[in-house]
Amino acid sequence: MKIQKNVSLQPYNSFGLEATARYFVSLDSVATIQELLETKSYAAVPRIILGGGSNILLTKNIDGIVLKNDLKGIDVVEELADHWLVKAGAGENWHAFVLHALNKGWAGVENLSLIPGSVGAGPMQNIGAYGVELKDVFHSLEGVNLQTGEVEVFDKAACRFGYRESVFKRGLKDRYIITAVTLKLNKKPDLNTSYGAIEAELERLKIDKTSIKAISQAVINIRQRKLPDPAKIGNSGSFFKNPVVARSQFEELRSRFPDMVAYPVSETEVKLAAGWLIDRAGWKGRTFDHCGVHKKQALVLVNYGGAKGQHIYDLSEKILISVQEKFGVLLEREVNVL
Repeated sequence: MKIQKNVSLQPYNSFGLEATARYFVSLDSVATIQELLETKSYAAVPRIILGGGSNILLTKNIDGIVLKNDLKGIDVVEELADHWLVKAGAGENWHAFVLHALNKGWAGVENLSLIPGSVGAGPMQNIGAYGVELKDVFHSLEGVNLQTGEVEVFDKAACRFGYRESVFKRGLKDRYIITAVTLKLNKKPDLNTSYGAIEAELERLKIDKTSIKAISQAVINIRQRKLPDPAKIGNSGSFFKNPVVARSQFEELRSRFPDMVAYPVSETEVKLAAGWLIDRAGWKGRTFDHCGVHKKQALVLVNYGGAKGQHIYDLSEKILISVQEKFGVLLEREVNVL
């Protein structure tokens, strides 16, 4: 185990923001994690767990130790009649894992193509896109308890999944390092093309027979048209969650804004499109202090180069206030602010 000092975190966050970690260590095995926890000189140092860096906003230097999750490996741990149980190291790149699954014929994650970040962040965020959430294919995960050093297993119920939520973002935040995730992937695909523009994109591609690879390619094409590439323009993907409101509030809003974009959640609740709200509040495409709101997708805040994390945070705060004043809806940030 090698612990580095005064390490730049710019290469480790998709916004490309400059910040320095007082200490930094790459963790590539459970044994390395346990070794670190037994090192008394770092026992009282504040810890920050870092995966793919695609869902964080760094507003300051980290006066503590950054634990970079680099655990790798993809293995079938069990084959059953209708599905495989596939375990992946938490440090694997999520999209690379999806492509690996497609090549193996493992179905269930094709709609989650091109989501940035690591496998370990998947259950933490309950990532989702185009009608599918990670919880739909989730079986279990393993994590090291940072107090005891022991490996514990969490099933779906224990993770308490919600919309872009899990127990690891709330009650157990910063108390575990997720080391591996096991997914239940189907042998017979249950193709989901009903959400968003997937069907239209499949028609544009002139796909005669829908497959998991075809759906993945459609999702990739749609996302690439709508979202900026973090390698070219710093961003964290969707910065805000789509808010869920009571149906009565939605009906009142729709009476004033007939073209409001929304999706039913239940008989009593409706999910509003945060991007539509931000766009209608006048923020789409605007630029401030080297950062701004992306011109094609108002959900995405971007670093055009040279922005500080505090600039992006301040912009997000202005957007929150503006949307609440115009629509009476309080947005919530999806990213973790450090």
